[in-house]
Amino acid sequence: MLHKLQNELGLDARIIDKADGVGGTWYWNRYPGARSDTESWVYCYSFDKKLYRDWKWSERYPRQPEILSYLEHVADRFDLRKNLILSTTVTKAHFNEATNRWDVETDKGDRISAKFLITGLGLLSAPNKPPFPGEEKFKGRILQTANWPKEPIDFRGKRVGVIGNGSTGVQVVSELASQVEHLTLFQRTPQYSVPAQNHPVTPEFLDGIADNLDAYFDRVRKSATVFAFQEASVGAMEVSAEERERVFEKAWNDGGGFNFMFGTFNDIATNRESNAAACDFIRRKIKAVVTDPEKLEAILPTDLYARRPLCDNQYYEAINRPNVSVLNVRKSPIVEFTENGIRTADREVELDYVIFATGFDAVTGNFVRIDFQGRNGLKMKDHWANGPRAFLGLSAAGFPNMFSLYGPPGPFTNQPPAIEWQANWVAETIRNINARGIETIEATAEAEQAWLDECRRIEEMTLFHKIDWWVSGANIPGKAKAVSFYMGGFGEYMKHAEACAASDYKGYKLALPKAVAA
Repeated sequence: MLHKLQNELGLDARIIDKADGVGGTWYWNRYPGARSDTESWVYCYSFDKKLYRDWKWSERYPRQPEILSYLEHVADRFDLRKNLILSTTVTKAHFNEATNRWDVETDKGDRISAKFLITGLGLLSAPNKPPFPGEEKFKGRILQTANWPKEPIDFRGKRVGVIGNGSTGVQVVSELASQVEHLTLFQRTPQYSVPAQNHPVTPEFLDGIADNLDAYFDRVRKSATVFAFQEASVGAMEVSAEERERVFEKAWNDGGGFNFMFGTFNDIATNRESNAAACDFIRRKIKAVVTDPEKLEAILPTDLYARRPLCDNQYYEAINRPNVSVLNVRKSPIVEFTENGIRTADREVELDYVIFATGFDAVTGNFVRIDFQGRNGLKMKDHWANGPRAFLGLSAAGFPNMFSLYGPPGPFTNQPPAIEWQANWVAETIRNINARGIETIEATAEAEQAWLDECRRIEEMTLFHKIDWWVSGANIPGKAKAVSFYMGGFGEYMKHAEACAASDYKGYKLALPKAVAA
């Protein structure tokens, strides 16, 4: 977004970020095993063909250091650092109705006035760490994956506890199990995970994509999930049991969580019978690896396959190791921390480190932690008290000249290509607005509600709606259950946004300066 505004539109633009370096989620998430579960060749930018050809990814699913290096390279390559304000937190952003500008304040005392305000806060960036009694007594060290220390930590010969088993917890367990003396996973809600089947990537393969870059990314963006794989076109119950098994087996061997959910059959996320077939297949695979009955009972999922699809690097093999224990905290909940570790309802586990992989106050967390105020004193935290609402996931009613990149409720996709497309859309909108002398662009309440209704209508057609998980806010006590994503696919999302722009921004109110209007 900064590249578009600074280098292509020639505008005066700044990025303010609380981190002391670029990278966003890949700056903060340095935990052991951190890597993308999207193929590297579509987890990147496509706006510059030379950049795409010059940067050579090393593997299918790149690790955090490689992704961070890529983003640092982009910042340098396009001369973006001169307009970065780092180690600085925005505390307040109020729309000034007298000037039609945003007044922004930071924790460093900065006061900035801007015509446009664009957020890139991320949906998974406000860390969530549930409190437990007695944490202050613990003589070991407590770590949190979402705010991992920069210094390396040597876990060899240590007793490590992991709380949380979503995507991050799976990566941590897979990475550390072979390094530590003993690892204890405190297991609550078991999830379905399939192999990543990671492998090196050759320069020739990447050059082949670069040779036809625009067409390749056009196909990727017009898909529902914006991944590299070909999405399925038939339902699981439309084929024979033998064909179902063959397709699932091929996807298992090809690897990738999103590939298994969306590349096998087109109704895994919408049809209970098809979903049950996928569940049965994955459970059979888990049982073939995890041989300890007690571990298997704790780790085997029993509900719908309707959360964010996970993939792993030998996760179940790690669980099966003799130096790994799995405590079923559904049966024996965590009671408290002690000086030496964690006490559950039936035992005390002695630990040197406890790692919280408990995710985030997702979707709205970072938005409500900043004092955003729009027209008539409207606070974002009040506007979103019952869940996020914004036209196209970009613009909330009552907040003029404000755009949120990958804001809620936006498309449920692989993010980098989607964010890049939205940045282009926002940049073109700003260019259009400035060229016409328009003072403010503001989503209407009617368009905002209609978009939320459309997102709700589509989500209720899926099985994602039947599960309590972080997307609906269920991981945060007291948080309202909400619709957080547009589940209609990115190809359809682009049609909505393009139609809005083509109809002179139908769904928005455009206002000329007061003097011109008069």
